[in-house]
Amino acid sequence: MSDSNQHKPWQGRFSEATDAFVEQFTASIGFDQRLYAQDIRGSIAHARMLAHTGILTTHESESIIEGLQQLQRDIEDDKIDWSVSLEDIHMNIESLLTGRIGEAGKKLHTGRSRNDQVATDIRLYLRDQIDNISAQLKRLMQGLLDLAELEACTIMPGFTHLQVAQPITFGHHMMAWFEMLQRDYGRLADCRKRMNQMPLGAAALAGTSYPIDRQFSADALGFDKPCENSLDAVSDRDFAIEFSSAAALIMTHLSRFAEELVLWTSAQFDFIELPDRFCTGSSIMPQKKNPDVPELVRGKSGRVYGNLFSLLTLMKGQALAYNKDNQEDKEPLFDNVDTVHDSLMAFADMVPAIRTRPDNMRAAALQGFATATDLADYLVRKGLPFRDAHEVVGRAVKLGVDSGRDLSEMHLSELQSFHSSIEQDVFDVLTLEGSVNARNHIGGTAPEQVRAAVTRARQNLS
Repeated sequence: MSDSNQHKPWQGRFSEATDAFVEQFTASIGFDQRLYAQDIRGSIAHARMLAHTGILTTHESESIIEGLQQLQRDIEDDKIDWSVSLEDIHMNIESLLTGRIGEAGKKLHTGRSRNDQVATDIRLYLRDQIDNISAQLKRLMQGLLDLAELEACTIMPGFTHLQVAQPITFGHHMMAWFEMLQRDYGRLADCRKRMNQMPLGAAALAGTSYPIDRQFSADALGFDKPCENSLDAVSDRDFAIEFSSAAALIMTHLSRFAEELVLWTSAQFDFIELPDRFCTGSSIMPQKKNPDVPELVRGKSGRVYGNLFSLLTLMKGQALAYNKDNQEDKEPLFDNVDTVHDSLMAFADMVPAIRTRPDNMRAAALQGFATATDLADYLVRKGLPFRDAHEVVGRAVKLGVDSGRDLSEMHLSELQSFHSSIEQDVFDVLTLEGSVNARNHIGGTAPEQVRAAVTRARQNLS
């Protein structure tokens, strides 16, 4: 049967066929076919509920379920041709089912509408995808913990304004990334919890006159409970926006990681090396090894931000309840799911393979007077007010700039010329190791604290 001749379930009220262009323009089967598994799962639960309440016979329900299960196998074996004439995944599956099992297939839609059907499908889909994305996020977090533990003593410069600020450890820096992702992990869990309410049974907008059991369907589909209000149930897309907001933050964090990886792999920094399998070369410059994976992830953040804004704009002017506008929710949502999942997967594969260059990091940490704050703290412990100590150290730094020497390379007599309380023990705090070890408190960069943070994180993540 050709698309143009296929029977549309709603065409009884119409006196002419749908315009061919309009048919193409309004169809969503080209992208919503990815919801087939969720649509079938929801339909099976609905069929069981209809039998449970006596709306369908047990035989009719079983016939529907068997037909749907066989249809899913055929879809997964790529044996199905989707029809644009039937608009979307829901009508395609219903038509295919009816063609296989006859009259019982026509009864499946009893007590529901495409409005609550699609709302249920999207929630089922996004719930599955949040679980998949969370698994990749957790894998990346575990990789960061392994790297942080391995490099707990590796000293590098910490930066503010991209200027050398204070010595830190590479492990401490990895734990900063971990903290950002841990918040992302929690946001996804919160989003999943709020989303896990079932629209099915809200029908078109007002509920249904059939004696359905919505809690039965909710239990069958793993929802915590049915949505409380039928109007809101069919028109709500908060969950898609909330997920996309969480996705945008994930991509913000990955983009920041990517920027640092790009900097650190450059010849000017040379702090780390990425394996060849995560890089590409140049078509003209033989020496190039480009960090394309971090660069591409950094760029992909923009499309996720754009998709979030698209969804917000889509929903802002809609009156209750369902409107055709809502068909436009799927493509940005699907793209966000794919982009975030794949970006996390790439980073989860890449991060454990990072190799550090400790000598280069150490040399960089010795530039820029990274232990100047340690000298100020030393003077405070000798009794100076911090502002006075700050000024004393500023003069010492000026001498270092003029003479091309770090504070640790100056003679004791030179340092004492700035303040008489400075003694030989000052050199204990001017070393890089002395600086990082001195910050031995929760949240500090001391190797002992990095290892303790890793241990706590692993316990919380398990």
